[in-house]
Amino acid sequence: MMQRFSKTIQIENISEFKIQLLQWSQQYETTLWLDSNSYYQKHSSFDAVMALGVNSMIETIYNQAFKKLKEYQTNVNDYIFGYLGYDLKNDVENLESNNFDGLNFPDLFFFQPKKIFKIKGNTLEVKYLLKHKNEIDKDLEQIKSIQKNYSETPSTENIKIKLRIHKDEYYNKIESILNHIHKGDIYEANFCQEFYSENSRINPVEVYKSLNEISKPPFATFLKFSDKYLLSASPERYIKKEENQVISQPIKGTQKRALTNKEDEILIKDLEQNPKERAENIMIVDLVRNDLSRFAKKGSVKVDELCKVYTFEQVHQLISTISCRVDNTIHPVDIIKNTFPMGSMTGAPKISAMKIIEELEESKRGLYSGAVGYFTPKGNFDFNVIIRSILYNASKKYVSYSVGGAITAQSIPEKEYEECLLKAKAMKQVLLNTK
Repeated sequence: MMQRFSKTIQIENISEFKIQLLQWSQQYETTLWLDSNSYYQKHSSFDAVMALGVNSMIETIYNQAFKKLKEYQTNVNDYIFGYLGYDLKNDVENLESNNFDGLNFPDLFFFQPKKIFKIKGNTLEVKYLLKHKNEIDKDLEQIKSIQKNYSETPSTENIKIKLRIHKDEYYNKIESILNHIHKGDIYEANFCQEFYSENSRINPVEVYKSLNEISKPPFATFLKFSDKYLLSASPERYIKKEENQVISQPIKGTQKRALTNKEDEILIKDLEQNPKERAENIMIVDLVRNDLSRFAKKGSVKVDELCKVYTFEQVHQLISTISCRVDNTIHPVDIIKNTFPMGSMTGAPKISAMKIIEELEESKRGLYSGAVGYFTPKGNFDFNVIIRSILYNASKKYVSYSVGGAITAQSIPEKEYEECLLKAKAMKQVLLNTK
């Protein structure tokens, strides 16, 4: 195992330090920032983590991607951070991705960082590869000397948001999915659409900070590698492994926030009891239970929370928690391969749903509705679901965000469209600098 030097430091103003750290990290070509925004959750290992600098890396298309990742993770036997693109589905099943791709992100990317900053409360733990340990004090001095440079309006240039699927066409496509449901081909499909802007420039750090400020989600992400960026305000965990326990927390069911607490309470109750939203969630819970049972210890798969309402800055969501126990002989990458892509972004049955949405969607999902996270040297891991996210290819000057929703037999196209616009609100707001 690659040796790391660890040092623990107390930080007085942690929120200011986080902004300084993100700003300072931009001198590196590759950096990944994961931030829980102090959102309370039972299964948290830290409040925030920054990984930067590349000691080794893997970047590949979907073909045999999980096999390559398994070899890489085993051989490196260290902390590795990165992402799994949605189109790795083609490595798991006999599927294709032929839709338009304006972003050109690789299907899989992981790196072994030179430097890791882990924050829990007011405690900072730095973990540097031994050959870089003499840089710790100098780095901390530089970080703390950075002026808190926070602009309320992120700098964007030439942003003209277009829809890949227009409203009437969207309605037609939802009707097509409903026909598949009525014929019994599927029970549910997660249908997504892309909003994009061409020949555009953004300041990724400023846009991320603004998006994060609006949403304050538990799985916020800033990823930069080369000319590609992920700016994510994800509220959803895909899957986590801690020792021999695995948990998955799919989100299905959305309700807008109200202006007052009293109105919010009414909306929460409405979401809790809404038969359509509960049906969406329960179908995916069954799918996740089935996925976990492929590798779980017999009889250990259980639903810890069913359709519990969690409240975020802009929306209320129904979240379920499913857990299981696994044998030490199961490789961590095999756990992910057996559950990928996550059911909340596909539908049920999973393969049929993926075929139908591939046919009807107009854009390759790529990194959107994939997962970003990390592996530890012990083979533990934690990954989010890449939703509520802005993707940016700086060289191509292409900015993109996608949103989707679960289509079931009870779906009404107009309502589904409204839900998409609600989910897209924060991304649109920061890109157009509107309130």
